[in-house]
Amino acid sequence: MEALLSAETIAARVRELGAQIARDYAGKDLVLVTVLKGAFVFGADLSRAIDLPLTVEFFSASSYGDGVASTGDVRVTLEPEGTLAGRDVLLVEDIVDTGRTAARLLELLRGHEPASLKLCALLDKPSRREVEVTLDYKGFEIADEFVVGYGLDLAGVWRNLPYVGVINTD
Repeated sequence: MEALLSAETIAARVRELGAQIARDYAGKDLVLVTVLKGAFVFGADLSRAIDLPLTVEFFSASSYGDGVASTGDVRVTLEPEGTLAGRDVLLVEDIVDTGRTAARLLELLRGHEPASLKLCALLDKPSRREVEVTLDYKGFEIADEFVVGYGLDLAGVWRNLPYVGVINTD
């Protein structure tokens, strides 16, 4: 496996994103809604990098199953439990590639009538975009390669890597 983003590179960018988000949300009622399972590592690190009081909620959604390509069908198995109405919501994703999952979750979150709604993703793969979504905060833009580590997986494996690596799926 080839390392694409080292643990140190990711940590530095997460600190930068946390500082930017803290500036943008100063004095606001921020709720981070992290998408499980892929964004759990990023969401935890990002929440600690935001020097503001905030709350955390979760979505569980998948469009990959055990494969390396999106099925196109977004399955949501867990939705946020707390009140989001009138609050500033930041959806935290591991990767946005086709855009289908992010678009579906943003649509569901809009139904909660938040004061504001933005999207933060560790990785952006715009070459695979099928549904247009706006990334308000982005860690890294990457090429069309299958990546694992730092929460991202292949059939449930490799989430525990401290870096993001490219895996050959041929």
